[in-house]
Amino acid sequence: MYALFEEAGKFLTGRILSEAENSAQVELESGKRVKVKAANLLLRFAQPEPAQLLAQAQDVAQGIELDLAWEFAPEGEFGFAELAREYFSANAPLAEQVGMLLRLHEAPHYFRRAGKGRFKKAPPEVLQQALAALEKKKQQQQQIADWAQELAAGRCPAPIRAQLYKILFKPDKNAPEYKAVVEASRATHTAALALLQKAGAIDSAYQFHWQRFLFEDFPQGTAFPPLPVPPPPEDLPLAPVQAYSIDDSHTTEIDDALSLQGLGTGTVVLGIHIAAPGLGLAPGSALDQVGRRRLSTVYMPGYKITMLPEDVVQAYTLEAGRANPAVSLYVTIDEATLEIRASETRLERVPVAHNLRHDQLDHIVTEAWLSDPTVQYENTPEPLIELREQLTFLYRLALALKARREVVRGKPENFTRPDYSFRLVGNDGAEPTGSEQVQISVRRRGAPLDLIVAEAAIVANSRWGAWLAELGVPGIYRSQASMAPGVKVRMGTKALPHAGIGVPCYAWSTSPLRRYTDLVNQWQIIACARHGRTAALAAPFKPKDAELFAILSSFDAAYGSYNAYQASMERYWTLRYLQQNGITELTATVLKEGPQGDALVRADSLPLVFGVLGAQGLPRGAQVRVQLGAIDEFTLDVRGTVLERLDTGTPPAADAQLDLDEGGEEGQEAAAGPITIAVDVADDTGDAADVTNAADAAQEAAPRAEADPTQAATAPITPVHAATE
Repeated sequence: MYALFEEAGKFLTGRILSEAENSAQVELESGKRVKVKAANLLLRFAQPEPAQLLAQAQDVAQGIELDLAWEFAPEGEFGFAELAREYFSANAPLAEQVGMLLRLHEAPHYFRRAGKGRFKKAPPEVLQQALAALEKKKQQQQQIADWAQELAAGRCPAPIRAQLYKILFKPDKNAPEYKAVVEASRATHTAALALLQKAGAIDSAYQFHWQRFLFEDFPQGTAFPPLPVPPPPEDLPLAPVQAYSIDDSHTTEIDDALSLQGLGTGTVVLGIHIAAPGLGLAPGSALDQVGRRRLSTVYMPGYKITMLPEDVVQAYTLEAGRANPAVSLYVTIDEATLEIRASETRLERVPVAHNLRHDQLDHIVTEAWLSDPTVQYENTPEPLIELREQLTFLYRLALALKARREVVRGKPENFTRPDYSFRLVGNDGAEPTGSEQVQISVRRRGAPLDLIVAEAAIVANSRWGAWLAELGVPGIYRSQASMAPGVKVRMGTKALPHAGIGVPCYAWSTSPLRRYTDLVNQWQIIACARHGRTAALAAPFKPKDAELFAILSSFDAAYGSYNAYQASMERYWTLRYLQQNGITELTATVLKEGPQGDALVRADSLPLVFGVLGAQGLPRGAQVRVQLGAIDEFTLDVRGTVLERLDTGTPPAADAQLDLDEGGEEGQEAAAGPITIAVDVADDTGDAADVTNAADAAQEAAPRAEADPTQAATAPITPVHAATE
């Protein structure tokens, strides 16, 4: 005697060896013996052989018309044998009965199971919805197949192009556009990014990086809404100074300027004047919301996305030739000892006489020019001649301030690596195309003008941070517990020491046109200037203000993302520079040796960190000549091979091997590697599974639809579904 039974959703047959009241021992065709519950035994038969019965039943099942079977089925529950007798004949043989069982089982959108071998036909409205869903799925599968064929043929369908960056980085894996890319990648054995490149979905490597950044950080675009420019207060007093700013030629958001009074009197007053959008922009205003969404200006070679609208920037930037609203810190200094005696904050209008551009003046304002009045350079601009005495004092002051900070730091600041400036020939601030000729120039870190501005900013940020803490007004601070390796710079609302800079506290306050944290701190400083000891009651942000913590968290994430994009674009243009100038070899310094003869190196003359082979036994700090390999502008990757070692093999002195950043980590430029794409060609979400899901949804909806007819329409189509201070 044989038996047909159901096990884990499958129909099996075998020889009955023995039976008890509630179960039977059955031997399968493979020889395996299983215990089957009596409730799972659907048929007992003597003939034909089990394999022959199943083969006959499969043939029968393929010929059963589901629409006709659904019409013949009774309204209540029924067994498969009953429906076989209704559909075929009253004497339906065993093969037809089993064929009906198989057909009913594979059509849950027509018949839902009501028990072992028992079924109930789906209500008409549920059936129609399920059939519509299956037809829609069928059409979608055909669309996916058509799109995949186009991609494989080197053409990109418009819907896939429109969803390109979502597909690559934040995909909906049930979307047909995503599935088409996966299917085409499998069929052509080509990585998704390469496939899309060949299909023309990506206009250029530059556009790939740019559009990816916009997709991640500016999904609504970079345009500003039309908003009026708020004017500063009309009663601001006029400062009795002539200030001047020091920036590079591309700076339009001029946040800071300096003035000096009392030279030769024994007491000098240094004015550090900061642009004051906080005097016009109100917390919570529409413009504030714009700034809070962006949180910082985004910089990249040849272009930038400003935090605030251009008309607001122009209204508050410290432009030469006019008196600009400013928050000023006046620092009283002993001219002989360079000790700071006192400081005072004022809200005022500051006349700005000059906007100096250090990239045009660094070759003149040198240590020699500042220390020896007899040193003269041809074509020295008139403003520099006027300011020479002031700049000489400010440089002497900057050196003294830096030396005092280094005592606190416990070691001197190293400026062994240069800064690099990028210029795209002819783009004049317009959005780059990626094809421009790039020029990379070197500027030594710690140059006199750079040092003057940096030390003045540190004075303002540390003094204002301490003042906020003294008055009990919260601010946004940057701190670093120690200079030990791995100790990072943190952002918080407490005035804690910054070991990397060597100050007791440090609150970013000197760039309110470019950084939202500085604008927030400026509002707090303005409250202190206006209200003194009662400032904590009037300041926009109170102690332990949840909004302040939210701003801090959002800024940290956005600023990190913006800096990463800036670094990636600088790397892109560095690779373009190599190509445009036909550079195939570089000298470099070993940063870190790898486990198998590879290493990470930094180019000596370009802002480029990359991996090399052939570095066995080379220590950190070794100088090498490297042959460059192929450049990939999409992954921003380039590899090299060490040709020879250039140094003598003498180990570099401590702290001279590398310029470490504040967190004790190796330099800021990351070695770019392959970009992580979210397209998973191993994803096993197949067509058959989608069809089954639609049918299952219909089956599950059926009992709900009986109880609540409003669910019937939707249930069957329910989808189943990685900075410098």
